[in-house]
Parts: sequence; structure tokens; C-alpha cells
Amino acid sequence: MRRALALAFAALTLTGCATVTTTPVPTVPAQVPTPGGAAPAAASAPAAAQQCGDVLASLRPLSPMPAPGQPPAGSTMAKIAQRGKLVVGVDQNTLNMGFRDPFTGQIQGFDIDMARAVAQALFGNPDAIQLRALTSDQRVPALQRGDVDLVVRTMTITCDRRAQVQFSAEYYEAQQRILVKRNSGIGGPEQLGGKRVCATKGSTSLATVQALPAKPVAVGVADWTDCLVLLQQGQVDAVSTDDVILGGMAAQDRYTEVVGASLAAEPYGIAVPKGQDDMVRFVNGVLDQVRASGTWAASYRHWLDDLLPGPVPAPPAPHYRD
Repeated sequence: MRRALALAFAALTLTGCATVTTTPVPTVPAQVPTPGGAAPAAASAPAAAQQCGDVLASLRPLSPMPAPGQPPAGSTMAKIAQRGKLVVGVDQNTLNMGFRDPFTGQIQGFDIDMARAVAQALFGNPDAIQLRALTSDQRVPALQRGDVDLVVRTMTITCDRRAQVQFSAEYYEAQQRILVKRNSGIGGPEQLGGKRVCATKGSTSLATVQALPAKPVAVGVADWTDCLVLLQQGQVDAVSTDDVILGGMAAQDRYTEVVGASLAAEPYGIAVPKGQDDMVRFVNGVLDQVRASGTWAASYRHWLDDLLPGPVPAPPAPHYRD
């Protein structure tokens, strides 16, 4: 027993005297993920603004409007009715304008209400519709290829776009502003010099950011939710787009705020492929009904009242050129 204890003590003594070596753990810097396709926007030379008269003037509505399910023979509406559904390009990432409800999986919002109003007038059924999610820069190509019948996706009416597609009368007027983190020190566009400002590719917002006198660094992404992620991660300093879109972002992240005066008016129209005057007139007739019936105001109260300050505005008055 004494011999065993002595051996154990000797072993402990040797162990205590041994040098313990450890392998250093390498330090690996964390890489902040960047949304796919996000990149500094290529600088574009200022282009002379196209002149197209009253940019908001559209074709006068059909009078009288055809009854649901009874489109005029040979019309664009008759071809769509024969297919049995209206195909509409929409957003799925802009809270309360066009977004996918996480509980139901359905795309809904103010823009979707406008699209369903067209389906209701055409078929007598607002659900006779197929919604296709598009990014900002997919809107015009989708119409030109005939992938969709309409685009209802916070799409600003401009002369440049009117050269590529047709537009309904204005159905909503937004204002481009700026979203920043609270206490960022940025209160308006004059403080964006050298700052990274996010906007979606193919949007009027991106062009407006690039033209600011303060010369911010424009960062282009596919979807507006990518801009919010980049702002949260500190990869951009601000987001600039329409106030209704920014209001949705601020509602999702209470550490952000909308600041500054309007950078530009953003009048939204429903886009239609070129050469479909009858469809433009039909859509304008639907929008007239939506305004007069109170449907527009009810949709605004339901979706947008909590995102934007102030009372429910009157719907934009239509401009017609014939």
C-alpha cells in the first residue's frame, strides 16, 4: 500500500511539473452577408428628360363600361376572359402595398386591391387572377414579352416608360424620401454626400439618388427588403424611395425613421402592353368606379393609414387626353 501511494504521488508530481501547451485558435473576421445582386450602381450620364406633354394624361374610360363577363367581342379583354384569369405582375416584398402574408402565404396589399378590382370588373370575380411576383427591373420586360396582362407594382409614370408601355390614369401619388437609422445624424438629402444610399435597380428612385447634388454612392439591389437588410447591417447609410414603401420598412424596424422633405413626386399608374388602347380604357373605367364607390378610400384606410401620417387623402384626379 505504501509503495502504491508513493508511485501515485510521484506521478502527480511529474504531471504538475509538465508544461501544458495549447494550440492557438485562429481569429476569423465575421463576414456580413450581402443580398444577392447588391452592388454599387453604375454611374450614368445625365440624360435629357423626354418630353411627352402631360405625362399623367391617359385614355378616356370606356363608356359605357361592359358588364362583368361580357367583354366586347374581339377586344383584349375578351381574349383574357377566354383564358379565364387575369395575369398581373406585382410586388411581394413591400409591406401593405404588395407583400406575402406570412400566415396565409397570400400576396395582398393596396396594389393587390387595385388589381383585384380589375378582375372583378372583367370576370365578376376578384379571385379570377394570377399574381406573378416581379422585381422593379422585371416590370417592363414582362409586359413586352406578354408574360403578364398588367403590372400593378408601385410603378411611377414617366415619359421614358411611356415610350415602352402604356399607363392608366394615376391611381396613387407617393413622394420619394429617405429612411435612416434613428440618431444617424442624417436629416435630409444634403447630408448624403459620400454616403451609401440603397435603391432598387430599374427604379426612378435610383436615378434620383444618382442625380443628387450631394453625390451619394448609389447601391442597387433587386428588392426593397434587400435595402432594409443592408441598412440594418450597416452596409448602407440610407434607403431612398417612395414614402409608402419606406413607411412599411419603418413599421418593420422601429430603430429606423423616415426623414427629409420630398425628393420627387412618384405618381403610380397601372402599366399595360403597348398597342392595347382598349385595355387602358377598360382599366381607367375600373379606376373611375374604384374612386367613386369609396373602394379606394377603404383600401387606403385598411392598408396605408398606419404607415403614413395625416388623414386619408382624396384619390388622385384622373387626367385624360381624348
